[in-house]
Amino acid sequence: MPARRPGRGDRGQVAIEFVGTVPLILLLVAAVWECVLIGYAFSLAGNAADEAARAGAVGRSCQEAAHAHVGSAWKMGVKCGTSGEVSTARVSLNLPILVPGLNIGVPIVGEAGSSNEEED
Repeated sequence: MPARRPGRGDRGQVAIEFVGTVPLILLLVAAVWECVLIGYAFSLAGNAADEAARAGAVGRSCQEAAHAHVGSAWKMGVKCGTSGEVSTARVSLNLPILVPGLNIGVPIVGEAGSSNEEED
């Protein structure tokens, strides 16, 4: 029986494990990035709604104020109105997949209100 050389039984094992785990690592990175985009979309929608409601309260265009705070890659819908003495705004952004612009049609909504300011 020929003698075995020590240390040659696992040769190439690291390469096989690396090739097997790279897709899993990339999938995990994509999932984390998607979570970051979801959080960022909520933040953008809320901020745009705040700015739109504030603009509506002082008599400016709430549509322009909302669009000024969100990039053009995001598909956005803005609804402005008043409820008694409060200017309201509702901003809806489509949920992106990996990059803004690739949307699946799930809305992320931000709502805000600001009391109307009276002019002297």
